[in-house]
Amino acid sequence: MITARSMADQLFIAEREGKPIAPFTDEYPDLDLETAYAAADCLVAAHVDGGEKVVGAKLGLTSRAKQEAMGVPHPLYGWLTDAMALPSGEVDAGRLIQPRVEPEIAFLLARDLAGPVTVTEVLAATEAVFGAVDVLDSRYQDYRFALADVVADNASAARFVLGPRARRPAELEDLRLVGCVLRDRGALVATAAGAAVMGHPAASVAWLVNRLAARGRGLPAGSIVLSGGLTAPVPLARGGFATVEFDGLGTVEVWA
Repeated sequence: MITARSMADQLFIAEREGKPIAPFTDEYPDLDLETAYAAADCLVAAHVDGGEKVVGAKLGLTSRAKQEAMGVPHPLYGWLTDAMALPSGEVDAGRLIQPRVEPEIAFLLARDLAGPVTVTEVLAATEAVFGAVDVLDSRYQDYRFALADVVADNASAARFVLGPRARRPAELEDLRLVGCVLRDRGALVATAAGAAVMGHPAASVAWLVNRLAARGRGLPAGSIVLSGGLTAPVPLARGGFATVEFDGLGTVEVWA
């Protein structure tokens, strides 16, 4: 069986050189999630060794439809670094392999969170929420992967953009009702609301904190958490642009 370190090394090279690799599960169909998460930890550690700083986390497979498509009953998670944060919406597509974008609701934590926690406790610990765009970039050929592959690939984390408007959760009537409109090159692609993420965006943050607690970890104050895609992702080709309009949270634009 392949080791976590070997997977991380191959993924790091694929990312650095911009050359996708075959999914590990092609050769190792029984690859387990604990080994995959260990590989993700090694991959993130390689970025930290290169001078990056972990600034938060992101969730994937937070909708029931995506979970059923992958044959799993729960989300997955990865880590964000400061090098992934874009000061504007300009995506350096030339350094990515096959970028895609999806709208999310992001949480900025005001204090440390360690499980077990509830949705109410997550909201109480949140300094602000933002509209955001998660820029995904799978390091696997043709965006083809099994669950363990994408976990090892740090949940396809690549870049992210926070929207211009920070709001306290109490300032919004209900995060479940926060709507968004996704446009690709000006054309309407999808609409959704916060409830698309596990019924409530804070529920995915609570799941993450409780999952981390099982591994003896938590989220420190100041962490940014991307709570999960509100819609399916859309490709962002060179020269393309996408816009997401959020109720009460402003508009986020990304372009390549």
